[in-house]
Amino acid sequence: MSYSLLKGKRGIIFGALDPNSIAWKVAVRAHEEGAAFTLTNAPVALRMGAINQLAEQCNAQVIGADATSMTDLENLFNQSAEVLGGKVDFVLHSIGMSPNVRKNKPYTDLDYEYFHKTIDISAMSLHRVLQSAMKLDAISEWGSVVALTYIAAQRVFPDYNDMADAKSMLESIARSYGYHYGKFRKVRVNTISQSPTKTTAGQGVKGFDSFFNYADAISPLGNATAEACADYCISLFSDLTKHVTMQNLFHDGGFSFTGVSNEVMDKFQS
Repeated sequence: MSYSLLKGKRGIIFGALDPNSIAWKVAVRAHEEGAAFTLTNAPVALRMGAINQLAEQCNAQVIGADATSMTDLENLFNQSAEVLGGKVDFVLHSIGMSPNVRKNKPYTDLDYEYFHKTIDISAMSLHRVLQSAMKLDAISEWGSVVALTYIAAQRVFPDYNDMADAKSMLESIARSYGYHYGKFRKVRVNTISQSPTKTTAGQGVKGFDSFFNYADAISPLGNATAEACADYCISLFSDLTKHVTMQNLFHDGGFSFTGVSNEVMDKFQS
């Protein structure tokens, strides 16, 4: 169901790779709600994914950009303004990758060159996006930037590895830039801490299926789906949340504030 929440709004969506990705779901919902936007991902991801299919579905243009390159990001904002006919009103940052996770390196034996890449791609990229946007004055007044994160930024989930450190930094950047961008142009910056979600990236984490089931059993509302997360993103892009900024917003069915559930306790009764 469409409510025209984003009618007349323009945006940039980072990270849509395939129909399982949250960014893909966000793009579909943003299109349904009346937004015009560009889609972007790293060149290697563009070759691997099916983003052109999404672009056709949403009448969007794809602009490749490496989120660790200031030159690419400035080009992205400039091209998007040209394609869309003006400044953007919203940005989705859905970017994360850990070479250590991919190479099955344990947290206690990280490769530090890989660690640098994890931080650069998964956290510093948000700072780069916001710095590029502010220098170009590329986001409209009262615009909205949303980055996707995970509760491992606050609590220990052993197999989430160095991505937990990256997400902690990501959330800190959102708070700090939320202050500066709010003062500069009333732009709000928030993170969404989503339930474990069966995306291509999520399922690459060791033990994902077991943890997905555990989180679902702990959460009173169950795990939030990618589609539900997309709805939440749309609400943060809309004018209904104009004074929400610098927040880490849990979208996890209540997992973040539940100590234990009856379902989990039942498994340990003798």
